[in-house]
Amino acid sequence: MSKKRKQHSSEFKAKVALAAVRGDETVPQLAARHGLHPTQINTWKKQLTEQASELFSRGHGSKKEHGVVDDLHRVIGPLTVERDFLARKLNH
Repeated sequence: MSKKRKQHSSEFKAKVALAAVRGDETVPQLAARHGLHPTQINTWKKQLTEQASELFSRGHGSKKEHGVVDDLHRVIGPLTVERDFLARKLNH
């Protein structure tokens, strides 16, 4: 019977990765304390250090998020016009 994979929250991952970056404890000590594999902690630590600069980039959002918002605005316009048209027809 296979074990079910653990799902860790982003807050937990950030907390462990920050502890690894700080270096107060070694990665094996952190792994033992949190019941994780050291490789997993190193992966989270690497992600944190590589993506930290995105937190301080101008625009306060990724390009992907802006693209999604633009797409939603393009859809909202025609839907609003259609809703208004149908509301006028139903009231007459």
